[in-house]
Amino acid sequence: MQRATTHIRKSDLGTRITVDTITLDRASRHIRRMTLTTDRGHEFLLDLSDATYLADGDALVLESGALVKVKAAAEPLLEIHAHDAAALARIAWHIGNRHSPAEVTASALYIQPDHVLEDMVTRLGAHVHHVRRPFEPEGGAYGGNGPLQSGHHHGHDLGHHHDH
Repeated sequence: MQRATTHIRKSDLGTRITVDTITLDRASRHIRRMTLTTDRGHEFLLDLSDATYLADGDALVLESGALVKVKAAAEPLLEIHAHDAAALARIAWHIGNRHSPAEVTASALYIQPDHVLEDMVTRLGAHVHHVRRPFEPEGGAYGGNGPLQSGHHHGHDLGHHHDH
């Protein structure tokens, strides 16, 4: 079985040609070691030195030198719109205050389905649509390029609560 022990960020890929793709949802793109199957049905062992977030367009380097492009799978999301930019920013603040991963675009926010958050943003005046699309949430300001940061890594002690 082929192994992939390194990856290349999309921004560093340049004109290199990929031989296959692997389509993964957001949670499955935070990975260190696992047997994976490409979209064409070829198995390989991903064996990275550290758990890594693989973004849409990144590539995995097989031992043979061949590249497998990572593709973000469409998944169920909530698409959130507001009547103006200030209202959307306020809604984004409330989502962030709950440490929920969010993708930010010029006209909408995208979050994973959560009935509590859906109710909250609706009460804040948002228009919510259930959609299916790839999810690339923000990576966070405090260490890391992946959106799956967890724990308190931003200067608070473990007993700190977020009801401020």
